[in-house]
Amino acid sequence: MAWPHGDAEHGLYADRSAAGRALAAELGEYAVSPSLGSSSSSEDTLPPLVLGLSRGGVAVAAEVARALGLPFDVVPARKLGIPGHEEVAFGAIAACDGVRRSDVDRPLMRRLLAAGFTEASLDRVREREAAELERQENLYLGGRGQGAAGRAVIVCDDGAATGDTARAAIAAVRAAGASAVVLALPVAPPVVVRELAALVDRVVCPRQPHGFRSVGGAYVSFPQCSDEEVMDLLAARG
Repeated sequence: MAWPHGDAEHGLYADRSAAGRALAAELGEYAVSPSLGSSSSSEDTLPPLVLGLSRGGVAVAAEVARALGLPFDVVPARKLGIPGHEEVAFGAIAACDGVRRSDVDRPLMRRLLAAGFTEASLDRVREREAAELERQENLYLGGRGQGAAGRAVIVCDDGAATGDTARAAIAAVRAAGASAVVLALPVAPPVVVRELAALVDRVVCPRQPHGFRSVGGAYVSFPQCSDEEVMDLLAARG
């Protein structure tokens, strides 16, 4: 697999846009036909919709959509971090077309409770992240829907370490009425790809290192994405 504009020697993506181009190269069958101006399946069928998980997945989705000539939007998503160890999630929440879904690792929650964490502390995480999810919905979407119902949806993120946010996003997109869901990830551990593949119609993940350490480790440049960057990408959709 070639790594467009990245570090070919070490198999790194240059940035999220380069990762999006690599994904688009494997999703060519979903591209809009330039001559027809619609998807190749039928003139009456809506073209696939590309959705990026906030925030980092939006830059990936924007590049996939640009390369394939498809519409794109954002799926607000938040992981539920363990109190005091927020980098580790016990679940996630996401929203699509006003429908919210959560995915919780119940075995992990039982272990957390046995280790001394309280239901109240975990509930506070849920409440805080639900408020942030609502803020993102209001800011990024402004009351509009993404339009997932009745169409194939390509869900993109900049990678997955555990798959928590991807699972929540998949559930939200399914609940919003998508006719098919394709998950596109630049990098993820093989076991996570196998688990996520059971939830979608297709999964595309060019890089599945057995020695996975972090999503950011697959990139030369991997800065935090801001609200402003997400808004700029959405505004540039035309």
